[in-house]
Amino acid sequence: MDKPTRRSFIAKTSLLALGATTSGWAASTSKPMLTHHVFFWLKNPSSKEDQAKLIEGVKTLSKIETVRQLHVGVPADTEKRPVVDNSYAVSELIFFDDTHGQGTYQDHPIHKKFVEDYSHLWEKVIVYDSAVV
Repeated sequence: MDKPTRRSFIAKTSLLALGATTSGWAASTSKPMLTHHVFFWLKNPSSKEDQAKLIEGVKTLSKIETVRQLHVGVPADTEKRPVVDNSYAVSELIFFDDTHGQGTYQDHPIHKKFVEDYSHLWEKVIVYDSAVV
C-alpha cells in the first residue's frame, strides 16, 4: 500500500469537491434553461467612456424579473489563437429559466429603454441563444 502524500490527498479532495459541486449544480438546474449571449462592437472602439457607458446600461438589465443571472464582460487578455474572436467591446451573458422568460425580457420596458438609450454606442451586435442540454 502506498503511503499517502500531500499531492494524492489534494487530488482526492479536489475530485470529491468537484463531484459535490457538479451534482449540486445539476440538482439545482432541473428546469430547462436558456442562455442569451450578446456581443457588442462599439462605433468608437477606442473610447473607454463609451465602453463604460455601455457596461453601465447592460447592468440595468439585471432588474428584469425573468433574468436569473447576468454576467457582463470585456475581452480577456488571453492567448491569441485563430479560434478566439476578441474584437468585440462588451459582452453580456444572461440566464433564463426558459424561452418564455427570454421573451418577457425582450418585450420588457427596461430592455426597450436600454436599446433606446444605448444603441447609438454600437455598430454591430451578435446574439447567441442556446438551450442548456
